[in-house]
Amino acid sequence: MKIYTKTGDSGETGLFGGGRVRKDSLRVDAYGEVDELNASLGLARSLSMPSDLDALLHRLQDQLFTVGAVLATPTGTKASEHIPKLKAEWVTDMEKAIDTFETELAPMTHFILPGGSQAAAALHLSRTVCRRAERRVVAALREGEAQQEAVVYLNRLSDLLFVMARVANHRVGVEDVKWIPEKPTK
Repeated sequence: MKIYTKTGDSGETGLFGGGRVRKDSLRVDAYGEVDELNASLGLARSLSMPSDLDALLHRLQDQLFTVGAVLATPTGTKASEHIPKLKAEWVTDMEKAIDTFETELAPMTHFILPGGSQAAAALHLSRTVCRRAERRVVAALREGEAQQEAVVYLNRLSDLLFVMARVANHRVGVEDVKWIPEKPTK
């Protein structure tokens, strides 16, 4: 199978299950952002990541591939019958993980700047990519090209990535970078 088909040279792409749309359509933008998020998690995993965080990121990458496939497949098509569905338990599992990880952490007293260890910085970057993907999926939802479950999934995932970044710092003895704003001058 050739990697290039030249079918996208006109600025259109094929959806799973048929049909062609512009590459700048909301649907394509949404699943493209989810793909970028998945790649950013892959980058995070390539760094010194605690094994339990790495295993969770691997599971999240698998789930994100499903999110992207669902976004790339118009509902009601024959192909949509063959795509795995988004599962509410994924959100519940993320909430449980957040609650568990937070038991390791001191309560937040300041806003936190992205950074610290390499693993934490990569997770913070993934969190921001996740928020952007969420915004794109919200726009696609508004046009009937996405599902509410994808928005909920991405919203919870960004929360989880924030907590995982804090845990990554904590476990290597690196303090979160607190945001301490300068006092306004008169």
